[in-house]
Amino acid sequence: MAEYVYPAIFHPNEDGSYTITYPDLPGCISEGKSLGNAIYMAQSALTQWIEYLTDKKQPIHLASDFDSVEIIQGEFINLIRVDIKDSHAVKRTVSIPKWMDDKVIESGLSLSRVLQDALKEKLNVG
Repeated sequence: MAEYVYPAIFHPNEDGSYTITYPDLPGCISEGKSLGNAIYMAQSALTQWIEYLTDKKQPIHLASDFDSVEIIQGEFINLIRVDIKDSHAVKRTVSIPKWMDDKVIESGLSLSRVLQDALKEKLNVG
């Protein structure tokens, strides 16, 4: 899992919503209807942006120093942190009894899906 922390600029709008931009990630923009929603949306946008860059094998620029980010009156900066999980499939060799494999095939289940679901439950992760 990789951790990313970027400064985000929050611009309050007249209707009480916020527009969020990332000076280090041009084009990464989001909006939130309230401050709490804006922080949630900022995390969501950053997660999707980093996942996209990773998937497309594009460089991920380093975050600016908090104090070097310029804002205009009324705006504020908040650091946004996200953890990115590598979701690429990996092959693992597992052993199960022959009778169990027969039942899996018979039932039409995907052994990979069942294993993933069981591991998620066991590890208490979503």
